[in-house]
This record gives sequence, C-alpha cells and structure tokens, in this order.
Amino acid sequence: MKKRVLIMGAAGRDFHNFNTVYRDNDAYEVVAFTATQIPNILDRKYPATLAGKLYPDGIPIYDEAELVKLIAELNVDDVAFSYSDVSYEYLMHRSAVVNTAGANFVLLGRKDTSIRSTKPLISVGATRTGCGKSQTARRLIEILIEKGLKVVAIRHPMPYGDLEAQKVQRYASIDDLEKHDCTIEEMEEYEPHISRGNVIYAGVDYEAILRAAEEDPDGCDMIVWDGGNNDFPFYHSDLHITVTDPHRAGHGMHYYPGEVTLRMSDVVIINKIDSAHPEDIAKIRRTISEIIPSAVVIDAASPIAVDDPGVIRGKRVLVVEDGPTLTHGGMKIGAGTLAAEKFNASEMIDPRPFLEGQLVDTFNKYPDIGTLLPAMGYGDEQLRDLENTINRSDCDSVIIGTPIDLNRVINIKKPSTRVYYNLQSIGRPSLEDVVDEFLGYSKR
Repeated sequence: MKKRVLIMGAAGRDFHNFNTVYRDNDAYEVVAFTATQIPNILDRKYPATLAGKLYPDGIPIYDEAELVKLIAELNVDDVAFSYSDVSYEYLMHRSAVVNTAGANFVLLGRKDTSIRSTKPLISVGATRTGCGKSQTARRLIEILIEKGLKVVAIRHPMPYGDLEAQKVQRYASIDDLEKHDCTIEEMEEYEPHISRGNVIYAGVDYEAILRAAEEDPDGCDMIVWDGGNNDFPFYHSDLHITVTDPHRAGHGMHYYPGEVTLRMSDVVIINKIDSAHPEDIAKIRRTISEIIPSAVVIDAASPIAVDDPGVIRGKRVLVVEDGPTLTHGGMKIGAGTLAAEKFNASEMIDPRPFLEGQLVDTFNKYPDIGTLLPAMGYGDEQLRDLENTINRSDCDSVIIGTPIDLNRVINIKKPSTRVYYNLQSIGRPSLEDVVDEFLGYSKR
C-alpha cells in the first residue's frame, strides 16, 4: 500500500521536498499541499508538468487552516512539515495537531533532500530571517570574483506566481525582474545581485536550476547558495557558512531549522556586533563553542549609509523595513531604525492608524511589529496598499530600509531616502581569509 502524504509548506521548501523525495516515487502518493505565511497562493495546483508522471492532474494546494479536515478526508498517513523559521513551540504544536488527527509528523533531512553539484559549492544560511545572510552571500561573491572566478548564485525559492513558468528563472538584468513578474520580496533578494553584475537563479525545480546554473552562458566556476529564512541548503555544500544575529541571541537553538543550519556550519559569522550588546555577543560565542567547536568564527558588522541624512535629521519619519524580517522573522530593529537613531530623527511615527487593505491583515497576524512598516508586496493589491499607507501617513519623510528602492515600484509622494548596508569583517579571521583557505591560497 502506498503511503498517503500531505506536505505542509509555504511555497518553497515544500515543492523541493516533493521533487527530491516523492516525485516519481511509487511508495508514496502525495494527496495535497497546504500553504501558510504567504498570501494569494491558495486555490491552485502544483502543476502536472512539474509533478511528474504519477500526477497527471497535478496536486491541489489548500489553506493550512484546513489541515485536520484534510487528514481525515484524504486518509493521510504522513504529514511532511516543509517550511522554515518557526519556533520549536510552533513546530511541536503542529506535530501535536497532526498526531492527534492520526497521522505521522515527518521532518525530512539533508540526506534525502540535498542535490550534488558538478561545481564547487559554498552555501550561506542563517539562524533566523534578517541576520544578514544575503549581504554575506553578496560579499562572498565579490571576493570570489576578485579571485578571477565566474560565480553563479542560486537563491532559495519564492515562487508565488505561475509555478509552471517559474520552473527555472535566470536573472541577469533589472529587466528580468519585470519579465518574471517579481514580488517585492523577490526583488529585494535578486536586485542587489544584479546591480553588482552577478547572475542569480531561482524558481521551483532546484535540480533543473542547478544544472542550468552549472552551464550558464556567461560561464560558471563556482556556485553560491544564497539561503532563505533559516532553512538548510537544498544542495550538498563544500563549505557552509551560517550568519547569526546577537540582537536575537539564543534563537539559533530555539527555531527550526535554524539549529540544523548552525550545527552543520564550517564557518559562523557573528554579524551586527557594531550595534549589539556585548553580553549577547558572548552568548552566541558560548553556543558555538559548545555545539560546533571546530567552526571558524568571524566577527562582522553591518554599517549603514544613507543617500540624504537631511531627510532624516530632526524629522518625523516613517520607517519602512524588509517585510519577512519584521513578520515571521520577529525583528524589532532594522537598517531603517538604525538610520533614524544615527541621524537624529525627531520621531518614528506609528503606521498603524494609516494602514490599508492587506496590511491591516499583516498587523493583525503579527501584532508585535510595532511602529515599523513592513514592505509587503506579494502582488499588485499589496503594492497598492503599501503605497497608499505610506502616502497617507502623518510623517515628514520616509526612510526606506529595504534592499531595493521602493520608489522604483511604487509612487512615494513624501520625501524619502534609502539606507544601504553591507557586510564588513572585523579583525581576523575574515571572510577573505576563509575564502583563501577554501581555494588553497596562502597569505604572503
């Protein structure tokens, strides 16, 4: 008898787990996906063209709120939990619900879900969303390119549109963002790579993506995996780097699968030491020494810069930060907040009285966001809500703390300025030292 499987996901790891473990596997029948965290992705199917020969009609995707009913109605044997950046309490509550409904609660591991590359591969992950993993991946690529290597980045999935069209996506120019109808979250990850001249791939089928990247028309000597949330890599890594955040010291041991990402590390970066409390930095050092004493530890900072400090100084500002970092990442401080403090804004205004549309739902779901505005933009409706909320806000100016310039995708009628931040190694060993050792270089 085939085991009947339901995969709990959020449009990313769930599809990868299906592709690597269940697709074309006669021992299982995947009867449904459920989705959470991301709006506007329900009431659709994982298409037959991606699902393989065993699923000629595709696989339906339901709201996770229907989980218990689905387990009963579809006679589910196994529920495979397949999304990231959740607390252990959250995770085990889901396990309790599934077990009570009569099904097994399954967590798939690295052995069955990691794909091997024909090229050397360095992976970058983090213990939580918002630690600075993407800026680390970008700095890593810069270092590798300086060594004369042709590097291709592959980003953790964010397929919220037409899954069939998003099977393999290649981004090499800003025009490609429009071509692939990217959300703000996607642009925040892809645009900084593109602006540096990097090629980056993403999509749905990560074996097909890897093979395309290895044969990229511009050449490929090495792959860099730019992870998402706190997930562990989809690929076997020759070197794995994990970024930690002392503003959330201890989270690496309390969030799934961030602890997996941390425990598998060859290198751990303690980021943001320029803005963190010494006792929190020390707490992360103790954790590293206890669970992965062989790891190389790099101290790093994320110094900020702004286009126009005059837009901030003495002004009542609305601070717009990266959406996922504020929502399921649970961060209370970001680059925009640091800029408001550094350049002496008179006040950070509360956006909640001015919220429109789906942003109201976001704050209802994540009530601890506080006086920051998450840049939610998973579709045209959310973009309109974000634009209207900003323009209705009772502020003098807007601080854009997101990795992209929001003025390019929405019409901000208030004076605004962007905040920039990049990874900076502090002391030795540095990220450059790690790269040199990995490549077999010697310091002279």
